[in-house]
Amino acid sequence: MNAKVVLLLGLALLLPSFARAQTSLPWVEVAKDKTGFVLRPSEKPFVLWGFNYDHDEKGRLIEDYWEGEWPKVEADFAQMKKLGANVVRVHLQLGKFMDAPDKPNSKALDRLAKLVQLAETTGVYLNLTGLGCYHKADVPAWYDKLAEKDRWDAQARFWEAVAGKCADSPAIFCYDLMNEPVVPGGRRKDGDWLGPPFGGKHFVQFITLDQNDRPRPDIARQWVDHLVAAIRKVDKRHLVTVGLVDWSLDRKGLTSGFVPEKVTEKLDFVSVHLYPETGKLDEATQTLKGFAVGKPVVVEEMFPLKCSPKQLDEFIEKSGKDAAGWVCFYWGKPPEELRRSKNIGDAILLQWLELFEKRAKAGVK
Repeated sequence: MNAKVVLLLGLALLLPSFARAQTSLPWVEVAKDKTGFVLRPSEKPFVLWGFNYDHDEKGRLIEDYWEGEWPKVEADFAQMKKLGANVVRVHLQLGKFMDAPDKPNSKALDRLAKLVQLAETTGVYLNLTGLGCYHKADVPAWYDKLAEKDRWDAQARFWEAVAGKCADSPAIFCYDLMNEPVVPGGRRKDGDWLGPPFGGKHFVQFITLDQNDRPRPDIARQWVDHLVAAIRKVDKRHLVTVGLVDWSLDRKGLTSGFVPEKVTEKLDFVSVHLYPETGKLDEATQTLKGFAVGKPVVVEEMFPLKCSPKQLDEFIEKSGKDAAGWVCFYWGKPPEELRRSKNIGDAILLQWLELFEKRAKAGVK
């Protein structure tokens, strides 16, 4: 074998790692002043601007089509990047990733690794939100039968498996422990772990069925600490948060039990889901301020659901001093398709996506 052949073979062996180095994203960390995020090692500020990719235009979750329709996932990620997103929030159901309380599904984990690689090459970060039970039909019977401690342990194994698969990739912005967890006041019926459906999906989930005279924030904090500890066994670097409903503040009326100043000690930043209402933008801004507990605050969900797209844009402007990022929704319909639609909902979505893209081009601050 001559020297030229040896050299070419050596270069071929190096190409995969070289390509990875060229496409790798910088790591994201919390800034020293605890008000936002920075890229490492440049120290450049990083402001989240992205989408929840929680379902497609048919209402399917990503696990419903990422095996048979992978080109669709690639096209959707490319479109979100084109619109100006730097982060995509993906929702993972526990039932798709755990075959038993102590048995992760290796096939689903491998598909997740492929998604992480797609994020790297597309140039967007992932917010991996786990433990979903959005489609009740996908919830394993064994899962709902578990007692509180055993259910928490199964959730911890989910996160240990997911974090173990993703620990080495800078494309992971964060792990979100659960979407909108709630501690009930009092006792719920056996197996009644889910909140009422919205749009055919159960977005709210209870972390216990029996308060049992315990302070609700204490239960929430212990649950958070248990899951963070599981992640830190295999991944000590990536950020961890939890998606809180806006009624988590310690106020009169409906509360989730996840009082920010009492449950976020082990979290790296605070995430809140906030849908401003027409005529109440200042009220939404004040609610956002309530989640400031000495850590960055991200508006992890927002949408012109109760206000116009223009008013949502005004809210973003008003909340600029209090939020370290904003994440809305993308459901698989690009602007070109929305422009051809005569559906009023598509028209509203198109108006918002145009504002989203405009603000992205101007530079989100």
